[in-house]
Amino acid sequence: MILAAGLTPAWQQVLSFSQFVPGEVNRAHRSAWCGSGKVLNVGAALHQLGASARTLCLVGGPSGELIAADFARLGASVRWIRSQVPTRTCTTILDETTRTTTELVENSHPIPEEDRAAFLSAFAEESRTANVVVLSGSLPESTPADFYRQLLEQTTAKAVLDIRGAELEAALPLRPFVVKPNREELSRTVGREMTTEDALVSAMSEIRDRGAAWVVVSQGEAPLLALGPDGLLTLPIPQVNVINPIGCGDCLAAGIAAGIDQQYPMRQCLEIGIRAAVMNAQELLPARNLTKLIED
Repeated sequence: MILAAGLTPAWQQVLSFSQFVPGEVNRAHRSAWCGSGKVLNVGAALHQLGASARTLCLVGGPSGELIAADFARLGASVRWIRSQVPTRTCTTILDETTRTTTELVENSHPIPEEDRAAFLSAFAEESRTANVVVLSGSLPESTPADFYRQLLEQTTAKAVLDIRGAELEAALPLRPFVVKPNREELSRTVGREMTTEDALVSAMSEIRDRGAAWVVVSQGEAPLLALGPDGLLTLPIPQVNVINPIGCGDCLAAGIAAGIDQQYPMRQCLEIGIRAAVMNAQELLPARNLTKLIED
């Protein structure tokens, strides 16, 4: 079983425009809403890929109720930690003429210590039966940077981390199985730019030396790189008609976790993740309408 956990979901609005002009009145010809944010994207993707999975997430306020109703319709297994703090709302703007995506992100509000304590207790309980845990997303303001480390201390499951910066640095001594930043996130974590592939691989090696078994770096349409015990793996990304790229990294993480849960070789896990990400890119809503890739 896979447990997806995180503190920063979002009630997501997606607006599609034939052409979006900043500073002008723009009328969307297509709009939709869904529960999103990294943790919910991973949970939704795992459910649709056919993995045995459960999501643990903190929600609050009217937007939190909308998220809970959305996931009830989806049929995914979820444990909600209810908070008095309202869940944020974010907006994706899709410009079909320029094929650009603009994200309007509301930062998550600070949460009280009792909410963190409830989440930590629930994670310890839910992770007892998990083979894999996926921790993803930024932490709410005022949450200690070592919160993900505190979660990992409660479990012996293999960890897939889609986090960055101080949160990742604090978690690395717990020896996560997979760390999955994109190129920009890895740059922020090691504190330097990487203008060549050699520099990128050097940064990946540094993260491995600090505790990660595998470091997987996504680069948009460029090949995915993975460095681990099997050496450096390079996997091409199929070129498709991209409708909405938001959530592709989350679907990649979900696919990798699903393969790990099945004890597949890492290359096969990465291939499942890439297929999930490519399917996601061709849909309007993030982490929806994915094809089942894991058999019962």
